[in-house]
Amino acid sequence: MQPLRLAIIVKDFVTTGGMEKFVVEVTSRLRARGHRIDLYAWRVDSAAAKGMNFIPVPRRYRFSSILSLLAFGRDAQRLRLDRTYDIVHAHDRSLGNDILTVHSFPHLTGLQKYPPLRRLDQKYLSLRNQLYLRLEKKQMLTPCLVTVSAPVRDEIVRLYRPKGRLEVIAPGVDTEWFNPEQISRLRAASRRELGLADDNLTVLFVGSEFKRKGLDRLIPALPATARLVVVGRGEQLPHYQALAARYGLTDRLIFTGLVNDVRRYYAAADVVALPSTSEAFGMTILEAMACGLPPVVTSNTGVADLIRDNDNGLRLDSPAQLGPALEKLRDAKLRERLGRAARRTAEQYTWERTALAYEALYYEIVADRVAKAATTDGPPSPISPCRPDRCLFTEPLEVTAKKIIEFDREPLFC
Repeated sequence: MQPLRLAIIVKDFVTTGGMEKFVVEVTSRLRARGHRIDLYAWRVDSAAAKGMNFIPVPRRYRFSSILSLLAFGRDAQRLRLDRTYDIVHAHDRSLGNDILTVHSFPHLTGLQKYPPLRRLDQKYLSLRNQLYLRLEKKQMLTPCLVTVSAPVRDEIVRLYRPKGRLEVIAPGVDTEWFNPEQISRLRAASRRELGLADDNLTVLFVGSEFKRKGLDRLIPALPATARLVVVGRGEQLPHYQALAARYGLTDRLIFTGLVNDVRRYYAAADVVALPSTSEAFGMTILEAMACGLPPVVTSNTGVADLIRDNDNGLRLDSPAQLGPALEKLRDAKLRERLGRAARRTAEQYTWERTALAYEALYYEIVADRVAKAATTDGPPSPISPCRPDRCLFTEPLEVTAKKIIEFDREPLFC
């Protein structure tokens, strides 16, 4: 097939962070398949962007996350005004695209979890949240939305009932970088460096949002004599250290902070746990599965759709099941059986598979555009640039914000 010209919209094209890594892995594979790629971003990792055309987007209004976000979307659109593409694919909150990949639960989902009075305050009295919610609602008009998991898709349907195309394409994993053979070679040295005895059941927690990912659930559930290794830089570290002390676990917890290569910690671990309260997917679980580790996850995580309970991991319907599940995994034979099945599952979810799924979606959208053009006057063409009278860059940002608040009466983008 003919290579496509793609515009990829993402604030940071770097290899740190779950969403950012997703974009790098998929986009680099699309580039390797011959597609021409323009990156619209604040910053890029030059090695990761090799062979792509980086179009810098100015970073404005650093003092305000919402104004900075609005400016990013506006500037990215302005910069591509005189260019045409087969597909414009956004991974960040922006408008005027062919495809938007939704990497997290909607902002409205989080607000609905607040107590009633705080929800009222945050939803209706906070200008910042008003802007986020209005922008999010308009985003749902994107012709094609792609979510990273079924739970995110279901939330979008529940809250917004989008009329366009809605797909689920799961993240992938590098099964050569994360593999049981390499992990096995690293295991002895990794456990020795962490001071882990051979008979210490070692539970691994990876993530930098401790509360949301359920660290406060995991610490009290840790079985007797087991060790817990926490990789990541989360909020309120003293709180979790105090929680560990309260349960008499101070000498059995290791907080590593951010690390350059997480594989040595997968190598040291026997089990990986993600008892999250809300998780769009959970890429670290898929990495651990590729390493042959048995996962323990709560059922409200996106990655739980890959877990068959007691087959390739343990899937929990309640946080109360966490302690018994970890206790059950003291059985080395059970861990080995679950780990082998976990690896087989991970082999079905490579980054190559994810990239091919997006490529197929691109071609379907282009084919649909050609078919529709055949029923109208004029030849089919890539996505048209915005008309100057409808583009955001012609107006001050405060006017843009006001229009988002009132977008039901005044469309923002063509």
